[in-house]
Amino acid sequence: MRRQDKCIIVYAQLFLINFRVHKFYRMKKFLLIIFLLDILLIANAQPKQTLSQRALPKTNRNQQQTSNHILPGAYQTAEYIPLLKGKRVGVFANQTSVVGNTHLVDSLKKLHVNVVKIFSPEHGFRGNADAGANVKSYVDSATGIPVISLYGSKVKPSGADLNDVDVLLFDVQDVGVRFYTYISSLQYFIQSAIENNLPLIILDRPNPNGFYVDGPVLDTAFSSFVGMQPVPIVYGMTIGEYAKMLLGEKLLTWKDERKQDGNVSLGKGSGFEDEHTNFKLIVIKCKNYTHKSRYILPVKPSPNLPGMSAIYSYPSTCLFEGTVLSEGRGTEHPFEIFGHPDLPDTLFSFTPRSTAGAADPKLKDQKCYGWNIYGTDSNGTITELQLKWLLLAYKLFPDKEKFFIHPKKFNSNPQDFYFNKLAGNSELMQQIIEKKSEAEIRASWQPKLEEFKKIRMKYLLYEDF
Repeated sequence: MRRQDKCIIVYAQLFLINFRVHKFYRMKKFLLIIFLLDILLIANAQPKQTLSQRALPKTNRNQQQTSNHILPGAYQTAEYIPLLKGKRVGVFANQTSVVGNTHLVDSLKKLHVNVVKIFSPEHGFRGNADAGANVKSYVDSATGIPVISLYGSKVKPSGADLNDVDVLLFDVQDVGVRFYTYISSLQYFIQSAIENNLPLIILDRPNPNGFYVDGPVLDTAFSSFVGMQPVPIVYGMTIGEYAKMLLGEKLLTWKDERKQDGNVSLGKGSGFEDEHTNFKLIVIKCKNYTHKSRYILPVKPSPNLPGMSAIYSYPSTCLFEGTVLSEGRGTEHPFEIFGHPDLPDTLFSFTPRSTAGAADPKLKDQKCYGWNIYGTDSNGTITELQLKWLLLAYKLFPDKEKFFIHPKKFNSNPQDFYFNKLAGNSELMQQIIEKKSEAEIRASWQPKLEEFKKIRMKYLLYEDF
């Protein structure tokens, strides 16, 4: 019998008792009991929600049991606070750097940690700047701490930025996609730590797309800030695992002031650690996370990834940024709505508008026709990159020579096409033009993808999928 049904039976029994007694003082007691039972009934009918549950749209709440018990590295204060005590700390953070309801920087200050600098990635420290916007450095009004932007003209801390820093701390929520620029910021941050002989502590966070690996592996001839290393579009690693791979596979170079020959390659092990340097990489692991987990983000990682459905679609639909189609910025569901005015008017219609985080979206105020896939993978059930929308859009687009955004340069190289930077090669564009099937395209990825998977396995900190 349900608890609610039992409460109703008790109501009836108490009413009959008091009806027979006919005494006022007993009626008072009856009303008090009814009040207490009401509270009990409501409490049992509506169980308490965690922070991540309250923050999520209804479409994602059926995933709650898979992620509520996961605790990111920032929660493991006993492991890293002792390493920060008595030190001047530089923190790389944004709006996702939270411990429960509290920002990491505020948590550190309450624990009497001396935070002297804040460094921020794309979208800024508070996470409200447009994609690609150049955010200037400033002093945070809430904390009085200088915030140094590492997106735009400046991508890593300088020696002057770090002359009053003893240890660096990195805590940002990634989404596990190569062209999401936080891993590029991470790479430069590691390089700066090495150059300036500073230890680096990474507070690891789960990868919401960490349950699969897929997509073309980047050809380093196409390296850019939206893809710097030979990894696939979806690489299936946390920030901490990715950092270990950068070091272990010797993928970094840096300017070592102790060497007269300038750039040197990374030594073996977890970092360039010897008697001449203080650099050391320490990863504070998540608790209860595996690569089978479907982790629900409690805070949106950037303005145009407002929910889990968009985060799951993003690896596939961000490729539209390299085409003339709107990728949905300026709509209610960016990266889940996409189209163009020249596509058939029988398709789904929408009009991009100026919105917070997308002040000047592509095709602003123009009626577009295309697709709305919002919520089609709200549970993270798809475990491979989806090319069908891109192939269909190209097939239906009338002027195919204008489908991909052309560089402004005359006689441009393949590396100048933004689509190729996102794809990590020029083959995918050519395969689309040649009308190759999705199966044929996917088959062409497999040799390098399998090589990457073997490398990835060496650096995993958590059980694999």
